[in-house]
Amino acid sequence: MNLESVKALIFDVDGVFTNSDMLIAENGDHLRIMNARDGYAVRSAVAQGLHIAIITGGNSKGVRIRMQNLGIKDIYDNSQDKPKDLMDFCETHNYVSTDILYMGDDFPDFEVMQLVGYPSCPSDAEPDIINISKYISPFRGGQGCVRDIIQKTLLAKGMTLQYKL
Repeated sequence: MNLESVKALIFDVDGVFTNSDMLIAENGDHLRIMNARDGYAVRSAVAQGLHIAIITGGNSKGVRIRMQNLGIKDIYDNSQDKPKDLMDFCETHNYVSTDILYMGDDFPDFEVMQLVGYPSCPSDAEPDIINISKYISPFRGGQGCVRDIIQKTLLAKGMTLQYKL
């Protein structure tokens, strides 16, 4: 599969949209830092009709709100079974799993990445994830890997990031 035939992009959150570090608040909430340029790329891609979804084991109201604000409608958070959520996404939107690009970084992503047509990862992903990826971004999680794969996908489809949203 090549990027021009990708019908949807699905991303994990922790380690992809964020680096692997987390701040823990006194109340136990996990605080994450996300790359603003990744966010701009998501908004631009969604505005141009690229289907983007999230499947994450995390359960954060802040992450959900951020993703919704970027235009992402399909958010599977608190995922206990990523392959099942992938199949639900595919059935809902009439895709087959091989139509999908998935970017993950760690063992919880391994099984779902084996089901998609275009597994990809940030440069600092777990070595087993790197080994099954068709594309390894030169950027680390939380430092531009999301924008990188979105730009490559848009370019393969004859589009670019929009300068005005």
